[in-house]
Amino acid sequence: MSDTSEHIVIVGAGAAGLMAARELARAGKLVTILEARDRCGGRINPLSASQFGYPADGGAEFVHGEAPVTRGLLSEAGLSVQAIEGTQWSFDGTKLSREGRDNPYEAELHAALRELKDDLTVAEFLRRHFAGDKYARMRHSIERMVEGYDAAEPERASTLALREEWMDGGHHSQGRVVGGYGALITFLVAECRKHGVVIRLDCAVAAIEEGVAVRCAGGEVFVCDKVILTVPLPLLREIALPQAARKKAAAAVDIGFGNVIKILLRFGRPWWRDRTADLTFLLSDGTIPVWWTQNPSEHPVLTGWFGGPRTAELTRLNRQALIDAGIDSLATIFGLSRDDLERDLVASEAANWAHDRFAGGAYSWATPRTRVAQESLARADGSVLFSGEALYRGRDMGTVEAALASGLETAGLIVQG
Repeated sequence: MSDTSEHIVIVGAGAAGLMAARELARAGKLVTILEARDRCGGRINPLSASQFGYPADGGAEFVHGEAPVTRGLLSEAGLSVQAIEGTQWSFDGTKLSREGRDNPYEAELHAALRELKDDLTVAEFLRRHFAGDKYARMRHSIERMVEGYDAAEPERASTLALREEWMDGGHHSQGRVVGGYGALITFLVAECRKHGVVIRLDCAVAAIEEGVAVRCAGGEVFVCDKVILTVPLPLLREIALPQAARKKAAAAVDIGFGNVIKILLRFGRPWWRDRTADLTFLLSDGTIPVWWTQNPSEHPVLTGWFGGPRTAELTRLNRQALIDAGIDSLATIFGLSRDDLERDLVASEAANWAHDRFAGGAYSWATPRTRVAQESLARADGSVLFSGEALYRGRDMGTVEAALASGLETAGLIVQG
């Protein structure tokens, strides 16, 4: 007979929380998940298939690199990953062109990265090694990747944490879950319920009290033996914690947390193929600087992406204003009429994740002090534990893989006692 004497409350039904819950329940623990939203998934946000013609992802979308935990879970669920295909293009303000990876200083960059022993911020690394005018284009490219792809601040971001990404040009394999990440969440939720996990939605946690008791904003109290907090970093500040846990949580200040604005536009036909038949990613210096297609799938959807500190420039824009900004950017890049684009628009969605009250942004990134902070936060001492993508110490911090792996690790620490 399984031992259900230990009750674990998990705060957050995102990827980390669901993964930890399943593992703990399998090990015979009594598990309750408290989720502030009216759905599971957190920053995985599936959109309506009827709206976009397929189960589009309003939040996390890509499977990065090897992602062994993600791929193992997908295999279990009978789901698969489709590799993205196509060519990266860029718009320089006047013309569209296929973007080559012809950095004449790549060997110098790799040598400086290999020789780096003590961590520096990205901005300091570039100032120290590549300050001359001849390196201006490379500096711009690196800063654009750090801000846009990693959603990080060059003046705070760790060079060592990003070294691998730079060494392969930031182009390690990427794919998408066939059926979207929502299908993976559906599988995890079913698995949790099958093993007896209780999931309470619309239950925002306000405080964790000595004892241990978890108090929701609505007044409900859940008494338990241990609590796992899997909420995004900005939300840690909003939950009252016991003194020891509060002291531990203070280390989170050394972990960066970035924002993303994401725009999805479905058109009547894939008109961009008239000029960029093999398009996958498109970069520009426009208001919405990154776009991608669903290549190799043929859905006539373009996704706009704006990540990092400069998203603050658009903080006042609501959903419709973001969609308008996206259409304006595309009109400029492709030299098309805004009216024509609007007439061909079938469906649209936009989100500034900084405005999401249960996220406060998109995902974490490393500063030179992050690894020490993660080690402190990930320890299983005390009755309040921390888990989530921000605590992942592998290469692809800030990803779904990071969240799943962290949830698995935290559950393992409890099971092993």
